[in-house]
Amino acid sequence: MRKLYRFLSGVDNAEFCQRVSDALADGYVLYGNPVMVMENDVRILGQAVIWPDNANETTVPAY
Repeated sequence: MRKLYRFLSGVDNAEFCQRVSDALADGYVLYGNPVMVMENDVRILGQAVIWPDNANETTVPAY
């Protein structure tokens, strides 16, 4: 069963970008803004993605 919501996170590198790209290629859509935190001078990113069937039922918060 496909998850309706996923939060992808990791170090800001090509592997993280590929994971987000793969999720989009699988049919997921971006949800909300990406997040970034610094931990010991390492940039950690996060991005939520949702399955499009959920997109119309979910309100994206305005920032």
